[in-house]
Amino acid sequence: MALPLFLGACATAREPITAESTGFWDRYIVYSFSRLIIWLSDLFGGNYGLGIIIFTLIIRLVLVPLYHYQIKSTEKMQVVQPEMQALREKYASKDPETQQKLEEEMAKLNEKYDYNPLSGCLPMLIQLPILMGLYQAISRTEVLSNGHFLWMELGQPDPYFILPVLAAALTWYNTRLMTIGNPQSNQSMAAMQWMMPAMILFMGATLPSAIALYWVASNAFTIGQTLILNNPYKKREARLEKEKAERDLEKRLEKAKRHPRTTKKKR
Repeated sequence: MALPLFLGACATAREPITAESTGFWDRYIVYSFSRLIIWLSDLFGGNYGLGIIIFTLIIRLVLVPLYHYQIKSTEKMQVVQPEMQALREKYASKDPETQQKLEEEMAKLNEKYDYNPLSGCLPMLIQLPILMGLYQAISRTEVLSNGHFLWMELGQPDPYFILPVLAAALTWYNTRLMTIGNPQSNQSMAAMQWMMPAMILFMGATLPSAIALYWVASNAFTIGQTLILNNPYKKREARLEKEKAERDLEKRLEKAKRHPRTTKKKR
């Protein structure tokens, strides 16, 4: 759903964005993005690529509280999922009465854990207008659309597809970190691990290289943030150690049952 919305926004009018532009979107979003990127670029000697990278890092820093909220929501989901699955098995019948009962029980379960199933979509919904605004800021600001960074013209697709491939690879690894941190594997998560990079690769190869640059910087920041604040490798290691300890305890208890100690009564 996000792809057609974004591409639709990219196809809107390309009149130059100026201080005289009207409308909330053009005047306060697109124009503000344009001015901020140019100002940041001027700090680095007119390097518009660095300006976009710093712009991206600022956006990601602003979204850190949202990232924290998403992590908490994911942790709640991991707790809720087993009980949800049990409810689906209990109310497996497809008749309307059973399905209504399932919905009621699901709602009670979400309320019990204060869990909102739609909360995982929030980061995407917030980043989508940022991408739309960035695209229009680049394409409708002449100095940005004609700007160069390394081998690229920022207003044109990467001719060597290096940034799109890198953006797709970082997207894959970012999604992989999510699956490592989630002990409850499911088909939707596995599908997203490949669908998202494929979508990023396609869009990165056809849209201005500035967008691919944004994705590279954004995903790199997110990966670093995840490894520092919510390292899934450490979580997995702790989980495996806990499971091993539980298995060892079960083995000792089973062994104790099979070979009970006998004690001689003292006469």
